[in-house]
Amino acid sequence: MILRAAEAMNNNGYCRETSCGGITVKFPFRIVDRQPAAACGYLGFDLSCSSDRLLLELPNSVNLSVSIIDYASQSILVTDEACLPLKSNVSYSPFRSWYRMMDEFTLINCTVRTEALLRDWSSSLQLISCLSDPGGGGGYQVFAIYGGTSVDDPRVQSCSMMYDFTTPLEIPGSFFLAWDEPNCSVCESQGKYCRLQQQHWHFKSSKTECYHFPNQGIKKKVITERKYQIKVKKFLDDYKSLKPTRFLFADLERITNQFRFELGKGAYGTVFKGKLSDEVIVAVKVLNDSKARGEEFINEVGTLAKIHHANIVRLIGFCAEGFKRAIVYEYLPNDSLQRFISSADLKEQFLGWKSLERIAIGIAKGIEYLHRGCDERILHLDIKPHNVLLDHNLNPKITDFGLAKLCSSDQSLVSMTTARGTVGYMAPEVFSRNFGKVSYKSDVYSFGMLLLEMVSGRKIVDTEPNTEDQVNFPEWIYNVLEQGEDLRFDIEEENDVKIGKKLAIVGLLCIQWNPVDRPSMGIALQMLEGEGDDLSAPPNPFISKTSSSRNGIASVNCICRRLDAIEEVE
Repeated sequence: MILRAAEAMNNNGYCRETSCGGITVKFPFRIVDRQPAAACGYLGFDLSCSSDRLLLELPNSVNLSVSIIDYASQSILVTDEACLPLKSNVSYSPFRSWYRMMDEFTLINCTVRTEALLRDWSSSLQLISCLSDPGGGGGYQVFAIYGGTSVDDPRVQSCSMMYDFTTPLEIPGSFFLAWDEPNCSVCESQGKYCRLQQQHWHFKSSKTECYHFPNQGIKKKVITERKYQIKVKKFLDDYKSLKPTRFLFADLERITNQFRFELGKGAYGTVFKGKLSDEVIVAVKVLNDSKARGEEFINEVGTLAKIHHANIVRLIGFCAEGFKRAIVYEYLPNDSLQRFISSADLKEQFLGWKSLERIAIGIAKGIEYLHRGCDERILHLDIKPHNVLLDHNLNPKITDFGLAKLCSSDQSLVSMTTARGTVGYMAPEVFSRNFGKVSYKSDVYSFGMLLLEMVSGRKIVDTEPNTEDQVNFPEWIYNVLEQGEDLRFDIEEENDVKIGKKLAIVGLLCIQWNPVDRPSMGIALQMLEGEGDDLSAPPNPFISKTSSSRNGIASVNCICRRLDAIEEVE
């Protein structure tokens, strides 16, 4: 009787595969209201279907939206942006995280006051509001610490660790889960179905068996589905490692459709748009032959492979084949920051002061992470708007580490045999050792020039021949602040005035001639995140003390010519 009932459940509809939102559902999963028999699924694999939306329920009544079920590789893509750290805690479910190109975090629970903690460690800590005490005040706060970050602070060490979690690079708000039991991969590879062993159903056994379904139409559908699953599995296998992928040059030709769509060209190479899959778009930088074997390639790959931060572009892979060198990054659709601040006359490209403030804070967090958040201190040495890319939400990401220098975290100064960087953004000590030694303060100077360019809406470096009416915009900003005038167009609200003034003051503080007089990136970040009411006017950072701005420009240009600084051709 039991065996016949089991047979009936398989052959008469109770356990037949079904679908929801175009996703095929079969053992070990079951949609509870369509396949009511518990034996149709495996323990912990219950699904529900609501308005063509397939939902997986994890422990603690957490529901995740299912986007893909890959039965061949035994993995599932789930999505929910409400509180990803909570939903990725799968310790008490039959699933485990599927590690591909992932960002790693550790969650900590703190009861100490958090304002100062966030201010001091803003580049390393991220508040997770959906897990924190909704009442605030004297309650607890939950923070995420980026993986590999060392936060040496007694306030953090007093917090309790909750658990580690990961989020993927490719599909924001989603993550892959995999299961090991039941193992139906053998059945899938043979084109068969998988189910609980029928003779053990009444004992609630967890053993499985393969079987043929008599309906040939469905069998044909299984074969079609398997072809799709093989494609998905190949994609997943390529990206289940945390290490950057090494591509063949033929792979890059395929990814970029024979390098058809050019995104931009610089001194070191040409960047093309490519596709790893329908969901994953990448940027592929093919280095010029003259740079392919130099330290630029080693710096770029070696540096980016070590760091993960929300405001630093993510390395996906590289190619080193013969004399051909290429680097594959995440693709950011809004081009570089230079596009939006290169002309003060194009008001339609002006992002607005609140957006500029948010972008400035994001860049500062990225540089602060390079200086303090890694095992080794990383000096970028080429911070400029062209090397800041913007994603679809205009979040900034620092790119181009070809000139970067690494040193121990307790080392402030680095040795350099030649000037490196871009004229206009290079600190005086990078031009000549007469002005001091190169250190992390050199990046601070470049960041200051970037801020001033954002404020003025004009390029710091003018490639046109010198003219009588040429203006030194950083010095112009200083004079405007001194005279209490508006800094730029589109000052519509009082808060806009405050933001513009704050960005200008921090920028001028960062470009002080003597490195000792410049703030660290941590201090600069604190000033940018504050209201700016307590910021006082900085001292004049320019070498020229005369009232003629033209004389000031002449003296700086003279230094550039005499020292033969290296300029990057955009």
